[in-house]
Amino acid sequence: MVGFDHLSIFRRRREGKTNYGRRRKAILARKPLLTAFVSGKNVTMQVISPRPSGDVVLASASSTELMKYGWKPSRRSIPAAYLTGLILGARAKAKGIADAILYTNTESLHPCGRVAAAAKGAIDSGLRIPIDEGVLPEEERLSGRHIAEHAAFLKEEDQEGYEKRFSGLLKAGLKPEEYVEHFMEVKIRIMKEVVEK
Repeated sequence: MVGFDHLSIFRRRREGKTNYGRRRKAILARKPLLTAFVSGKNVTMQVISPRPSGDVVLASASSTELMKYGWKPSRRSIPAAYLTGLILGARAKAKGIADAILYTNTESLHPCGRVAAAAKGAIDSGLRIPIDEGVLPEEERLSGRHIAEHAAFLKEEDQEGYEKRFSGLLKAGLKPEEYVEHFMEVKIRIMKEVVEK
């Protein structure tokens, strides 16, 4: 990101691209900022250091990297966001970053949503992030247990609906009712190869 002149500041505020009040509060904390962006297919996270000349990226991670660890489900889900946060947090700590402020810019932080799940992953990697624990998803949602339970119910009650709803997972070779086991396998790989390295 390049430095802002006064005209670009007003334009970005008018276009709703930057919440300068929120950004100012985050910068005044004098700690790196953690960001998480959820696109149509992926979750992208960064730890950045705001500078007058533009933000400097200190560490980053993307849910596309989860495939290296065998991840088969959606890369923009709550479990995928959490696993991406694990990777990002480990990389930040490896660079000597111990604390960060979650910065959502113009977006609201939805309780138990994907950005909160990404932050929880970074926290579980050892990164200290001041956040209300009430907004963080519980383990059942982080692991995809709600997905597995819904799949098991559909498989029993509506085989056609089951195959239609979970066609992507089935095509990838994962039975959705085994989602939690798959999540734990990938999490263990990430913990061993990235977090505990």
